[in-house]
Amino acid sequence: MADPELEALRAKRLAQLQSERGIQGGDGIANQKVAEDRKREMEEMKHSILSQVLDQSARARLNTLMLGKPEKGRMVENMLLQMAQRGQIMGRLGENELIGILEQVSGQTQSKTTVKFDRRRAALDDSDDDL
Repeated sequence: MADPELEALRAKRLAQLQSERGIQGGDGIANQKVAEDRKREMEEMKHSILSQVLDQSARARLNTLMLGKPEKGRMVENMLLQMAQRGQIMGRLGENELIGILEQVSGQTQSKTTVKFDRRRAALDDSDDDL
């Protein structure tokens, strides 16, 4: 093999390795494309796992939750994915089981809101308005 052919093969292999790692020298568009591809693959994997773990009615309820409360929906999705990866979920979860998980998450994340009203300050402000 001649030197130019060897150099061409090395350059091709180096470019291939760099594109796999996402280290394109100065080529931000290629890096962005690789990152988008990885993100899309992760989303597809997440959706396939959720479709294996949840039945149709539970999946519909989770999608509805994602529309109304996206942060809580992502928490439940992540929780379901972790449970599936650990092998804690045997079979498909129905809507009732998902409701139970949602109630657990709601119980953990529920925060109590308190409103304190300082009557003394309000009384002073009211008396100032009358003068």
